Amino acid sequence: MTRDGSRSWGGGAQAKEERELTLIFLGVNSNIRGGFRERRGARARPSPPPLIRPCIDQRICKVRICFNSTNYSIFLPVFMMENQFLPSPIMLLASSLFFILALLKIWKISTSNTPLNLPPGPTKLPVIGNIHQLIGYSPHRRLRYLANQYGSIMHLQLGQVMNTVISSPEAAMEVMKTHDIAFAQRPSLSAAVIISYDSSDIVFAPYSDYWKQVRKLCVQELLSTVRVQSFRSIREEEGSKLIHAIASCSGKPFNFSRKIFSSAYGMVGRAAFGEKCKEQEEFIPLAEEIARALGEFNLADLFPSFKFLRRFSGISTIERLHKATDRIIENIINDRRAAKKSLKAEEKGEENNLLDVLLRLQEDGDLEIPLTDNKIKAVISDVFIAGSETSSTAIEWAMSELLRNPRVMHKAQEEVRRVYGKKGKVDESELHQLDYLKLVIKETLRLYPPAPLLLPRQSRESCKINGYDIPINSHVIINAWAIGRHPNHWKEAEKFHPERFTDSSVDFKGNSFEFIPFGAGRRMCPGIAFATANIELSLAQFLYHFDWQLPNGMKLESLDMAEGFGATMRRKNDLHLIPILVHSPSY
Repeated sequence: MTRDGSRSWGGGAQAKEERELTLIFLGVNSNIRGGFRERRGARARPSPPPLIRPCIDQRICKVRICFNSTNYSIFLPVFMMENQFLPSPIMLLASSLFFILALLKIWKISTSNTPLNLPPGPTKLPVIGNIHQLIGYSPHRRLRYLANQYGSIMHLQLGQVMNTVISSPEAAMEVMKTHDIAFAQRPSLSAAVIISYDSSDIVFAPYSDYWKQVRKLCVQELLSTVRVQSFRSIREEEGSKLIHAIASCSGKPFNFSRKIFSSAYGMVGRAAFGEKCKEQEEFIPLAEEIARALGEFNLADLFPSFKFLRRFSGISTIERLHKATDRIIENIINDRRAAKKSLKAEEKGEENNLLDVLLRLQEDGDLEIPLTDNKIKAVISDVFIAGSETSSTAIEWAMSELLRNPRVMHKAQEEVRRVYGKKGKVDESELHQLDYLKLVIKETLRLYPPAPLLLPRQSRESCKINGYDIPINSHVIINAWAIGRHPNHWKEAEKFHPERFTDSSVDFKGNSFEFIPFGAGRRMCPGIAFATANIELSLAQFLYHFDWQLPNGMKLESLDMAEGFGATMRRKNDLHLIPILVHSPSY
């Protein structure tokens, strides 16, 4: 349309001229005010348009909008159809919808440009952000290195995901205590969603009524102090088998790491499922693969809007592992149900494993959110994998440090052998007397937390931490490994020195933020008592029955202490030892 109102069907300059205009939506005069300026190339008229000639005429509308003193321009193309009458209301409706969508896009751009006081962090590259600064390094060590430069609250952009890295006790307390509810969410991670039956477990479930219910069940039913004590006979029986197996290797080198992990999975498996079965043995190598896979960075999680990346992110491997473990647990559940049906009435009330407890809760039907079979599988998998990995990893690192520190080894052995004397066996009846052993375990967990980077949290709302803005849906990574070695809170932080905990009120139950191997707050690990019971008994048995040497005349100072990385922090290379039998087992 030209200035004088005549129509122009060509694509010339006159058709693209900008003119001041009052916008008319569906025939209603609507002046846009409040900071907007409008310009448009043609005036909308309520009269019907003429017959459109057999050509396509493209008109350009330019809208200039002012947000926060910033001008944005949108070019709105109008396409006219061939040989058609286009009624004015339809044309106006289409133009109106197009314009509203454009406004929403501009609003999104404008608000995204609102300056935030983000924590300091290293310079980002386009697209990948800071990913390149983590490649090739142990994540927990690299993040501590970066935190030493940028601060204990640090911003990292990993692909499309904003991350806040916490590396000090003070900052950890802000996240896990002061603003605990704001950071109680878990991010949706591709591998975890699959393994946990669409996040139906304890660890990865989103903060919701379901998670609160499952958490309560764990604390009161599955992993309570009473329940953990009820598994004493299982721990002692499995421990006895392990001691006899190691005694048969006396004077010869053997793979200590493999023995420990196999025994831990056996012990936890009996507590979780009941008596050992063929399927349970098949589950162990799959569970170890899952633990490794859950600790890996996944491209699909770093670039969530690029769905095609799932094809290149190892998801097929995760799905294969999940399918295999699901089949095994399904068979175990069916066998357990069949066994319970054959029990006498007076025997049905006995619950000697966690699966029995969950099946009873399912049958009672008293829960607000019913326990489906998939939810039972998710919860029992958590206990089996996390419980086994946590205890075996701690035992492996404790023995490594005891070997490197003969003074500590001798002192711990002297205590255990004094308490148990010539009984020929170690049971749980006198474990409460092993004060120094408890210090050794604390010091091990300080230096080697089972998960060096606690499972990530996600902000449920925007909030501030020490004056820095943490936007909603940001991922929060808490470096428990760095916090346990923070030089401002630990004297000679890198040294293995159990005596530092003597007469100290610092514990790992979530009250001391300089020492959080199991986390703190709402998302704290509910299985602390379960894990520490396994660790204490196993270490006491090793120290009582054997002296220990390194193979091939290896010197203590040359013992490899390299760390692996996965869902838990195992040794990178297995620990090989020579046991020297001192007290023959009388189990």
